Amino acid sequence: MSVSYPNQYRNYCSFDIKERKNLSELKASLENPRSEDEVLEDLYTLNLLLDEGNKDVASLYPILSKYNNTTSPNIQTFLAGIYRKTKIPDAFGPLCAMLVRNSINPPKDCCFDPNEEIGGAILNYLA
Repeated sequence: MSVSYPNQYRNYCSFDIKERKNLSELKASLENPRSEDEVLEDLYTLNLLLDEGNKDVASLYPILSKYNNTTSPNIQTFLAGIYRKTKIPDAFGPLCAMLVRNSINPPKDCCFDPNEEIGGAILNYLA
């Protein structure tokens, strides 16, 4: 696994994933991650599964919700994207809370604004 974080030239993470985990492996990994890199890789994989039409991703909300209070702009962005695609009703409040927290204490040392994805997800819920 290899994660390249956003930098001054690229405002997104890129991943070099050798082998994708299945849903049960992702669940176990997200319950006890070894690093932020692992969480990001797992969220990226969940996002890919959603793009492929996998509806079972929504069942992982109880595990995903443990990241709702994260201050990591990368994790926030991936969570917001997943919540936008799944429209899990319980995720609306945490998205609003993320937006408020980031407005009060903007992420530092970040070369992108996670509030764009968070706000977009909120608007998608309201549409």
